[in-house]
Amino acid sequence: MVPGVAGAVTAGDFAVEMFHGQVGEFHAADLLAAGRPRVVVCAAAGAALVLGSRQRHDVVDLEACSRAGIDVVKRRSGGGAVLVEPGAMCWFDVVVPADDRRFQSVAGDVEASMRWLGRHVATALGALGVGDLAVYDGPMARGRVAQLVCFAGLGPGEVLVAGRKLVGISQRRTRLGSRFQCMVHTAWSPQHLVDLLAPPRPDIAELASVAVVTAEVAAGLPESVARVLTSATA
Repeated sequence: MVPGVAGAVTAGDFAVEMFHGQVGEFHAADLLAAGRPRVVVCAAAGAALVLGSRQRHDVVDLEACSRAGIDVVKRRSGGGAVLVEPGAMCWFDVVVPADDRRFQSVAGDVEASMRWLGRHVATALGALGVGDLAVYDGPMARGRVAQLVCFAGLGPGEVLVAGRKLVGISQRRTRLGSRFQCMVHTAWSPQHLVDLLAPPRPDIAELASVAVVTAEVAAGLPESVARVLTSATA
């Protein structure tokens, strides 16, 4: 059991677990070591600005973060900055061992595996009554703002509602398997994020419109994803 992870509720052979702790602790936790499939929900103890693995701290206004009481941490998966605000989002990681039979056909392909997960997340959202869903099938966005802010761009497998990004997904891969980090918002406040970045900050108008879900859908999504993955054949 990973420190901070407790209260497992099984949904077939994919477990749903809760992590209670700091954002940096969750990113540092080795969720792949146990070798079992699961969906781990992060109940963050506080707000944090999370940088992608290739981002440098000089993209952040560290003084602004300090004044706001917001930690700055880095994750081991790629993509742009994400502002974690408890109560404004649902953040869950999908952990898939490399030898999982459902994952075999895409395990060796980064983009195919992202689309694989995105399709299952979209199915889980549909089961919760969310409509007009699509899974992005294009290449990774490469623009300046998209590289700076995760939800300003799109990557393979990410889920849209009515053309707007809803589910952000990043992936960390090791020989043990893949850890997909997923997030949906119940409230989207891009100005909060932009104010924490170092100048020159992007204009709010440069950020794509982001879709949100109700708190009820967000709360039910991790278990819905676990049910869909449990029943998946590929």
